[in-house]
Amino acid sequence: MGRIIYTRQALPAVELVNFALDHGDIVIKTDGDGKLAAATRHTIVAFEADCLDAQQAGWSVTAIGPSREVTDPDDIGRLRTIDLSSLAHGTREHFVRVSPELLNGRRLRG
Repeated sequence: MGRIIYTRQALPAVELVNFALDHGDIVIKTDGDGKLAAATRHTIVAFEADCLDAQQAGWSVTAIGPSREVTDPDDIGRLRTIDLSSLAHGTREHFVRVSPELLNGRRLRG
């Protein structure tokens, strides 16, 4: 699970999302008509994911880069085969790809 940070109505918005890594990009699956999909088309977004164990040790990574909807039919077909579910109910067949240009990460020690 991760968080995508984008602009919605000129304000920062944060959404919890499932994601997959694909050839160095972050891919999320969403509703093509939803607010998240509309807000992340050809814009700069931030993405953050972290992992902590019971002793509060782990890692945190932030990626910033442009987002774009996946439109290539072959790419969509391939992405449908990866284990990527949406957190929201209903059919989610729209893929958004984030290409990180800035990465920041750190190891967390409990």
